[in-house]
Amino acid sequence: MNDPLDHAELNAALHNVHRAGMPGVFAEVRDGEEVWRGAAGVADLATGRPVTADMRHRVGSITKTFTAAAVLQQVENGLVGLDTPIGRYLPRLVPGELGDAITVRMLINHTSGLADYLPYAYPSLKAFPSLADTTPESLDDNRLTRFHPTELIGMGVAARPAHRPGGTPGTYSNTNYLLLCQLLEKVTGLAAEQCITENVIERAGLTDTELPLGPEIDGPHAQHYEAWFGMIDPPRDFSVFDMSWVGPAASLISTVADLNRFFRLLLAGEIVTPLSLAQMQRTVPVVSFEGKLVDYGLGLHRNQVPDRGTFWGHDGSAWGAGAISMTSADGTRQMSIAVNLQRWNRLDASGKPQPHPLDGAIAALHRVALGVGSAEDRRGHL
Repeated sequence: MNDPLDHAELNAALHNVHRAGMPGVFAEVRDGEEVWRGAAGVADLATGRPVTADMRHRVGSITKTFTAAAVLQQVENGLVGLDTPIGRYLPRLVPGELGDAITVRMLINHTSGLADYLPYAYPSLKAFPSLADTTPESLDDNRLTRFHPTELIGMGVAARPAHRPGGTPGTYSNTNYLLLCQLLEKVTGLAAEQCITENVIERAGLTDTELPLGPEIDGPHAQHYEAWFGMIDPPRDFSVFDMSWVGPAASLISTVADLNRFFRLLLAGEIVTPLSLAQMQRTVPVVSFEGKLVDYGLGLHRNQVPDRGTFWGHDGSAWGAGAISMTSADGTRQMSIAVNLQRWNRLDASGKPQPHPLDGAIAALHRVALGVGSAEDRRGHL
């Protein structure tokens, strides 16, 4: 299935992303035993400090795959039932008929119908993810705000639901995953961060991955530049940020090498059992924050890549930081890519994001990393 890695082609595609406007981009691509790592651009616009491929980075909702794996482990242990109503475990957080109707599975695959709490925690993002009327003030105001997860869950549970429990397409919601974190705490007696760290991160041998408890990123890292659709101009660094607003739903710090290792082991049945992995790979249609329809399993996206087959993984973003990790179904081809600018597209009068040179450059990097098409065809897109 796989083409040998063309290091020159990968380097060219990476540098094209930087030239298109990305301050810094770094990646690891694997094909069998062959590994390529690369970096282009700067970690700090003020000093010109370069990015390197081993930098630690906020990877946003890629965290959800780790959280889902931790829940599946407790299913294996007999402490959680996938199709058990969440109200059996957390009756105070999801009470009454709603708690009886929403199952653990519905939380993991985003078919619960629960609204996302984000517009209520960040009032000036009141229209999120409808972008036309949003403003960025809440990002600055809440840099060091410490949210309690049950406070955020309460906002999401009380809000008007997106659809009935179990309905499809599902609606992507961080409320689901904060509830799963509370479920982990209930059945294991450990803080969710500790449970995921001991049972997933350490089990996978990820030495540069952590769920932070404070606002700082420890170790070498890039600044995280948020543009908020041109409303923050020039983009500002939000690498120091209290991530309690998402907790173990999207706060993970990792490296591109650790991400590839994690997904390689997960798809090999070494983090959860093959039976649990099969459950994770049962997908339903889910509407993402961006309004796109994705095939979503239990913490995993399924991506059908032309000429390459099925890939599994996840993407994610935090304020100013983005990442994507994809692994072929047979585990041989992998890519993990990180960037340090987010929401670079400006909006038109209707609130629709406008095209930007970065869109095409990043898509071209993905094609090269996944080996889509011939080398000649890929160069034609660069």
